[in-house]
Amino acid sequence: MLILNKTYQTPASFILNGIPGLEDMHGWISFPFCSMYVVAVVGNCGLLYLIRYEDSLHRPMYYFLAMLSLTDLVMCSSTIPKALCIFWFNLKDIGFDECLVQMFFIHTFTGMESGVLMLMALDRYVAICYPLRYSVILTNAVIANVGLTTLLRGVLLIIPFTFLTKRLPYCRGNVIPHTYCDHMSVAKLSCGNVKVNAIYGLMVALLIGGFDILCITVSYTMILRAVVSLSSADARQKAFSTCTAHICAIVFSYSPAFFSFFSHRFGGHTISPSCHIIMANIYVLLPPTMNPVVYGVKTKQIRDCVMRILSGSKDTKSHN
Repeated sequence: MLILNKTYQTPASFILNGIPGLEDMHGWISFPFCSMYVVAVVGNCGLLYLIRYEDSLHRPMYYFLAMLSLTDLVMCSSTIPKALCIFWFNLKDIGFDECLVQMFFIHTFTGMESGVLMLMALDRYVAICYPLRYSVILTNAVIANVGLTTLLRGVLLIIPFTFLTKRLPYCRGNVIPHTYCDHMSVAKLSCGNVKVNAIYGLMVALLIGGFDILCITVSYTMILRAVVSLSSADARQKAFSTCTAHICAIVFSYSPAFFSFFSHRFGGHTISPSCHIIMANIYVLLPPTMNPVVYGVKTKQIRDCVMRILSGSKDTKSHN
């Protein structure tokens, strides 16, 4: 019995096996991953630079966009560099504690992504339904407080993941068929009872995703009612056009999330493991890649700032 108990130990490290069934194609798969990651880093850093130094972008909408860019940078940088190391150099080993840290950052900032999208929906609601009180309602202090609250929500709800995972006994090997340390992918290597992990994971998904989607839905319902009530067609088009980029961001973020969520629970064996892993990576890579592109194309103020910089007549603050 003593020997049996000693076999149920916390492994020193895990092996991230990449995309199962597509190991021979890792080199080819790495190119779109790397390209999208470069676009994500350059695009989001560019947005942060513009929002920081361009006076015309010092408004609530762009402060929320800065939060989204920071969240996107952390989210994709927590996963893609390690995935590229697996694809290019076969560096699959990851320490147990390092795995837990990666898990914490991934789940915290995917939750933060959802929360910021919800805040941006509320921002559009206030801007369209209460335009004269927009700057009074969304002061810098309010924006900072709601942003911090959203971050703390994610941190406090995700911290238990690490303790629930760390307490488990592991006896089913140390190979994770994934490119990063996902909560349930790690828990499935345990020979203990993971029912608590599964239930808590579902509860967190409903608390964060369910609440945010409800707020987004209510906000856009009110926005739609306000826009339809406008007498001028030009006014209706102008009001709703300010929401286009945000709607695109919602689609890019929630579409792969919904696919992963429902396919894991209802897809059974009809969807291959490699498809699950690819969609999980798209979930953390597509929004950071597309958000700066969409906002750069759809938002006139950002587009004008970029054009000024490219034309050599940049009107930004100089570094002190």
